Amino acid sequence: MIVGVTGGIGSGKTTVVKLFSNYTNVAIYIADAEAKKLINLSAKIKQQIIDLFGEKAYKNNILDRKYIGQLVFNNKEKLQSLNNIVHPAVKEHFANFVKSNQHKDYILYESAILFESNSSEKFNFIISVYVDLSERIQRVMARDSVDKKEVLARIKNQWKEDKKLLLSNYLIINSSLENTKNQVRKIHNILTEKATHFL
Repeated sequence: MIVGVTGGIGSGKTTVVKLFSNYTNVAIYIADAEAKKLINLSAKIKQQIIDLFGEKAYKNNILDRKYIGQLVFNNKEKLQSLNNIVHPAVKEHFANFVKSNQHKDYILYESAILFESNSSEKFNFIISVYVDLSERIQRVMARDSVDKKEVLARIKNQWKEDKKLLLSNYLIINSSLENTKNQVRKIHNILTEKATHFL
């Protein structure tokens, strides 16, 4: 059974996934982290990105995320071209991850752009993590040392929250850690129970 976890930038998906990782019957796949590894380790992907953005795309063999970010966040075509390189590689990598974790009750796949990348159909259930927009902006500004304008530019590339929530099976309101822990425990128990019907 495969469960998607998503939410807008700064909603606290990482915190939620860490709480799920306390349960031993769950395998967790962080799409963004795996994409970063593939981008820096795969010679094929590196070459495709250099062909698209030039030699400046990498600094000391590591993707220059700030440079790429400036190029793609206000240019939908370039962002789409980058996604066309990275998404198929992540998809293949995840398929192998699923095969090697079939003994788990369910697999959590965390991605900020789960709906935007048209991959929501492959999940049995979807969990959305939600926090008020003003709090998300403050979190991202503090976390990434960027200004409000840059945070809003990133948010603009993601679906509106209400649209995501309507298409999700479960909602976690990530306002306080204790409250979030309780919501994660409840959803985990439901999913563990549901997993028995997928065998």
